[in-house]
Amino acid sequence: MIGAMRVIVDYRPALRARSGVGEYVHQAVRAFARRYPGDSLTLFTSSWKDRPDSALAALGPAVRVSDHRIPVGVLNLAWHRVEWPPVEQIARGRYDVAFSPHPLLLPARRAAQLVMVHDLDFMRHPVRSGREIGRDYPRLAPDHARRARRVVVPSRYTAREVIEQFNVPEARVVVCPPGVPEWHDAARRPFAADGYILFMGTLEPRKNVGGLLDAYGRLLARRPNAPRLLMAGKAGPGADRWLGALAQPPLAGHVEALGYVSDADRQQAYAGARMLVLPSFEEGFGMPALEAMSLGVPVVAARRGNLPDLVGDAGVLVDPEDVESMVAALDALLRDDGFAEAAGRRGVERSRQFTWERTAEALHEAFIAALQER
Repeated sequence: MIGAMRVIVDYRPALRARSGVGEYVHQAVRAFARRYPGDSLTLFTSSWKDRPDSALAALGPAVRVSDHRIPVGVLNLAWHRVEWPPVEQIARGRYDVAFSPHPLLLPARRAAQLVMVHDLDFMRHPVRSGREIGRDYPRLAPDHARRARRVVVPSRYTAREVIEQFNVPEARVVVCPPGVPEWHDAARRPFAADGYILFMGTLEPRKNVGGLLDAYGRLLARRPNAPRLLMAGKAGPGADRWLGALAQPPLAGHVEALGYVSDADRQQAYAGARMLVLPSFEEGFGMPALEAMSLGVPVVAARRGNLPDLVGDAGVLVDPEDVESMVAALDALLRDDGFAEAAGRRGVERSRQFTWERTAEALHEAFIAALQER
């Protein structure tokens, strides 16, 4: 029988503007602190200039923030190359579980180590990943996953990929899907028939931003009065060429880049949308699709990765490499209000199975299993 656990989590992905991994770890630890107040939870952060939000310490009586003025690149170089120093030495504590919300182990002396693999795009396309990810993850992640006590994944799709490509035993892979946000008055939101087309996510090659802009330009040729396209997300590698295209015909005056959208503004961004478009080449889960679905926004999504399982009949699935299929999907949801609204209602129903409390419970079970195995 395992009693109270001492858990340390690498919170660094959530330290600045939170994208997919950062949002997952932030919401997961919030839910974990509420659901398991008897377990101590240490949030490890390090950065030369960024400091954690002071509100983190108020998540629960057993939550502690271990913040260090160590440059991320310096610490990662030491951890990725020689797996030193152990996190216990830096955080000055003893821990039962060390959870890394990315594919590389959190170096530890005694703690049971768990990693999380959100997708394997970094293995297939390392050049379109960030410099550090493209350099280290393809080389190290398979070995780290095999050494981890448990590998956490957001979907059954990613679980199959980890089992097959990293040769990790199925029993050591744990599916912990994310949950929907705690929206304000979400049930009262009417369908935005006159809304805009929304893209939510980092502007990077994996998200197929170029294909989306091409499809939207063709849509304008057929529907000059088509709704605006709003692109919400921080600029990633390669974004300059897309942002430059927004000032040129046919996109000028029709597409707006909003940049990173904060928690406080995210619900409003979805609420004004006629549809969400997520034409990614790879999605281990597809958090923007789930967020849109939870508010009744129909989705145009790529028939890739986990998106078909997640979206189902809550929108239209397309081939991300077939621009014309994307144009046809956009046109279908614009042409038929009844079809679009019905897809949105189905999305609300599908989204109800995803809660952050369930995420916390699945993580707790994974931590216990890792400790028992150790």
